[in-house]
Amino acid sequence: MRIIPSKETLKIEFKSDVKELKDNELIEAVLGMANTEGGQLFLGVEDDGVITGVHKKHADEIGVVALIANKTVPSVSSKAEIIIEEGKQVLRIDIPMSRTIVASSEGKILRRRLKLDGSPENIPMYPHEINTRLSQLSLLDFSAQIITDASVNDLNPNERVRLRNIIKMRKGDKLLLELTDEDLDKALRITKEENGVTYPTVTGMLLIGKEDRLEELMPTAKSSFQVLEGTQVRVNEQFSKPLLATFEIFENYLKAWNPEREMESGLFRIPIPEFSESAFREGLVNAFCHRDYSILQRVRLAIEDEGLTISSPGGFIEGVNLHNLLTVEPHGRNHALADAMKRIGLAERTGRGIDRIYEGSIVYGRPFPDYSESTSSYVKLFVQRADPDLAFAKMLSNEENRIGRMLPINSLLILSTLQSQKRVSIQELSDTMHISESRTKSNIEKLIESGLVEANGTGKSRVYMLSVKVYKAQDNVVGYVRQTGIDRLKYDELVLKLAKQQKYVTRNNVVELLGVTKDQAYRILKNLVKSGKLELIRKGNSSRYELK
Repeated sequence: MRIIPSKETLKIEFKSDVKELKDNELIEAVLGMANTEGGQLFLGVEDDGVITGVHKKHADEIGVVALIANKTVPSVSSKAEIIIEEGKQVLRIDIPMSRTIVASSEGKILRRRLKLDGSPENIPMYPHEINTRLSQLSLLDFSAQIITDASVNDLNPNERVRLRNIIKMRKGDKLLLELTDEDLDKALRITKEENGVTYPTVTGMLLIGKEDRLEELMPTAKSSFQVLEGTQVRVNEQFSKPLLATFEIFENYLKAWNPEREMESGLFRIPIPEFSESAFREGLVNAFCHRDYSILQRVRLAIEDEGLTISSPGGFIEGVNLHNLLTVEPHGRNHALADAMKRIGLAERTGRGIDRIYEGSIVYGRPFPDYSESTSSYVKLFVQRADPDLAFAKMLSNEENRIGRMLPINSLLILSTLQSQKRVSIQELSDTMHISESRTKSNIEKLIESGLVEANGTGKSRVYMLSVKVYKAQDNVVGYVRQTGIDRLKYDELVLKLAKQQKYVTRNNVVELLGVTKDQAYRILKNLVKSGKLELIRKGNSSRYELK
């Protein structure tokens, strides 16, 4: 079995060593990987995967590791090992992803990317990309930097009034309202003093900068709003306005293209929008707060037949991926901007705005938000246009009214998964939620205690489903019977078949056969005796039943 991968990827590189690979070419390959995602370099393999073997000069693992350390700044701590493949020696070099920018001792900086055909290549890392990389690694807060070409006169007083109104309306930090304009700017890091001169920061210009100066000083701070119906473009607006004004415009646009329907809950009628306004707001906050402002692209919001899309330049920040969105510790690319958004009340103060985005879909019984089309170049949030599950939404509303608070996100994820998949194991739930089985079990046990979920079976065969209480609340008792009754109708048949084959059956046999508890096994056997199909031959701990 071949140990070496068959082709190159972003994290796999082949280098021929037939003619003794030059030191600078080896170092360049290492730089590209260290400044991207790390990976493995196989020395002695051609680009097409053919193994030709390592040159005797590079057969010294310690010498190669020392060469890499001496020729990189800061030194890359690699590992090297000679492996045998197809009877030939190949040097495998493990290269870690660097937590900072790595250069060659001559000052060359490279990164790695995939070409259109999917093959990898090393390319220069340009000065503006260095800021991008540092912000991805949480080593640079681009939004906290001052803009030396700007002055406090480039801040718009009318936008500062808008900011104060937002604090009042959104229940932001009320202490900010007591500050003078100068102190407010400092508190929110809108301005920063350097060498006795006060300059606007990137955050300041983004929030309350004058539109003409913002476009001149920060040409990357653009956004667009589109509404597409089939092939027709209903709305296509582009903006270079400060963020607070942009938010207001986007929210007004959404109201016009976000129809509602009503759900009755007791004496009240609850409006259900096509798209959750709180989820929309958090998605928009994330797009503007965590985007890469060094990339000349725009934040784009589009409402189409399929749903709503919010995309922002720059991939996920280092440590965040599709699988840990709901569990990773909150951290972002532009800390100063994100902090200002939280303090004025526009963003979720806990940093868990992603929970609100998921909650906005789940509480109406709709599919989960989808980030699967995100790449290393942009983050793309898609919220599917779907009819609400009114019965499920009503059940959640009633439960939250009963306990007097919102259900936590993990409970909502479990209930939504059970609603769509009907019967799910702990492992399946854990895979869906991307949290450990122990945490999943802890969450589901609380839902069992509250009467929303029930379990069937024991051990590995144990599965979970919504309780009869939930099915009744949804006026779907037939659905409950379908999920529980069909299996239970087979119980008698299976027990009788086992009794016929081994001439008898015990309670432990039934537990093992059906995956039920001992009490459930006893009741099944008792009913079979009562119906005249089995006969109790021996009582006590060794009781056994035979066909009658």
